[in-house]
Amino acid sequence: MIRILIFLGAVFALGLGFAWLADRPGEMVVTFNGYQYQVSLMVAAVAIVAVVAAVMIVWWLIKSLWNSPYTISRYFRVRRRDRGYQALSTGMIAAGAGDGALARKKTKEAAKLIRSDQEPLIQLLEAQASLLEGDHEGAREKFEAMLDDPEMRLLGLRGLYLEAERLGDRNAARHYAGRAASVAPQLAWAAESTLEDLTGRGDWDGALKLVEAQKSTRQIGRDAANRRRAVLLTAKAQALTDSDPNAAKAAALEANKLAPDFAPAAVAAANLLFKQNDVRKGSKILEAAWKAEPHPEIAELYTHARPGDAVVDRLNRAKKLQELKRNNAESSMTVARAALDAQDFSTARREAEAAIRMDRREGAYLLLADIEEAETGDQGKIRQLLSKAVRAPRDPAWVADGVVSERWAPVSPVSGKLDAFAWRAPMERLGQLIDSHEDEADVPVLAAPAKPAKEAEVIDHPAVAKTISEAPTEPKPAVGDDQVTPVTAAAFAAIPNDAEPVEPAEELARLPDDPGVDPDDEAEKSPRRFRLF
Repeated sequence: MIRILIFLGAVFALGLGFAWLADRPGEMVVTFNGYQYQVSLMVAAVAIVAVVAAVMIVWWLIKSLWNSPYTISRYFRVRRRDRGYQALSTGMIAAGAGDGALARKKTKEAAKLIRSDQEPLIQLLEAQASLLEGDHEGAREKFEAMLDDPEMRLLGLRGLYLEAERLGDRNAARHYAGRAASVAPQLAWAAESTLEDLTGRGDWDGALKLVEAQKSTRQIGRDAANRRRAVLLTAKAQALTDSDPNAAKAAALEANKLAPDFAPAAVAAANLLFKQNDVRKGSKILEAAWKAEPHPEIAELYTHARPGDAVVDRLNRAKKLQELKRNNAESSMTVARAALDAQDFSTARREAEAAIRMDRREGAYLLLADIEEAETGDQGKIRQLLSKAVRAPRDPAWVADGVVSERWAPVSPVSGKLDAFAWRAPMERLGQLIDSHEDEADVPVLAAPAKPAKEAEVIDHPAVAKTISEAPTEPKPAVGDDQVTPVTAAAFAAIPNDAEPVEPAEELARLPDDPGVDPDDEAEKSPRRFRLF
């Protein structure tokens, strides 16, 4: 479009020039070799323009003839290159579709038309074709050859990394990922694998540098980077707690600043502050973390911040936590535990029952059983609470990849993933759980086995035999029917008075540890319910 405008502008300027000359008539005289030539100004201008145009045309023809061999060779070279790129494109599509035969065919065709040093994608297509054909050794050789080319080095490292992962050689895979991450930290696969390697070896400083590189290249967002830094700093603080308390405290405080709601960071920072007798600052950190998300480790450390405190003081600190987070099961259980230690059984029972109403789980029933044992020692109620604890959902714990841990860890012991542990309830127990006493589902009655009765003697009396034989008989039930053949009244009447009676089944012996059932409560219980204890 710009060229057209320039051309139109030139034609317009030329027209204006000729119009200006036409309005101003004149003559031009040229004397050459004794001759005088006289023409009008317009004719002279036209002659000059014609000469310039002729010179330009002649120059173009001479240049075209001079460059014609190169032009012809370039035409065929471009045509050959286009055919090669078409074959390369078809081969890449075939490799992506999993057609190994077509990919190999197009690889050979592209290699004939295009030089591999001019187009690196041919090497990639050759490696992909080898993988599709199952020639992994050949593919690895091609990936290793790519390492010598700076342009193909990252591609070769990626291929060798995937091959090492396929063979299960994690050390080799992390080696290739580390080389790629040192050159290009923006590569997600290289950075993640290197991060797992560094955290697995406990190199927290190296992992922190890598996270900073990821953040600077915008591979991960700001929030994700802060979370990872908080996890790594918490792990560093835990590792340096005994060897370098000051460095551990600095790392823990920075981790708590990056993620105030991260319970392990808050616990680590507060624990180090308590060891240095800075109870006020450590308590503020725990209170802020408790407001964000109540956690039993926070409550345990907060209530025992001062080792010399009496049990009543610990109960008061537990109540202070409850004020910060009301209507929460963890707050109620914290107060209940502290009240149990202080022998305040009424408060402990009230808070434990409140925790059960808010969150029916295993730990609440176990705590209530401990309160019952300490206050009354009623074994029947204790067994009842323990049975409910067995049937209740499990308490939250640190879970990562199916592994349940009592303490938080920075990486998963299974996959090595950073920040894999989450505070949640583990998977339920396998098998069908027996419903609790509050559930409305009916449980079938389990009949106790009775002692077999003694065999009755055969009554040899003609009257009885005759009566039984004359009595109408009922049809026999089908196999599997829950029916028995009834005995008629005539048969009972015909039995003589001196016949030996049949002894009844003996009563089932009571278990030694079974307290039995109160006779007053026995009538209120449904015969269709089943109780474990």
